[in-house]
Amino acid sequence: MTEIDAKTDALVPAWLTLPDIAERLGTEVTRVRQLVKEGQLIAVRRGENRVLMVPADFIGEEKIVKGLSGTLTLLKDDGFSDEEALEWLFTPDPTLPGTPAQALRENRGTEVKRRAQALAV
Repeated sequence: MTEIDAKTDALVPAWLTLPDIAERLGTEVTRVRQLVKEGQLIAVRRGENRVLMVPADFIGEEKIVKGLSGTLTLLKDDGFSDEEALEWLFTPDPTLPGTPAQALRENRGTEVKRRAQALAV
């Protein structure tokens, strides 16, 4: 769980607190914390109170967006920090089109994973 700079913060259109995510997933906040600890979600401290928050685009219909966990693992294996992963996921890629996070939400995870794997080369 890291702090992020203003540039990366501005790339992410909307954020959710851990209790908001727990409600959307129909689970306990402790389970959401475990998902963050396991690397299935990225949480950063934001705002005056430095509250842990996760990009809203990571949460779909009562579940984590398909392909996100695998993509985060690939990025971590490529040496990306949480902040760098967020920047990559929310920076527009004209070849997708849109951002990798958008592509994941639209069930185009194969293309996102291909790009993440290519970063390691």
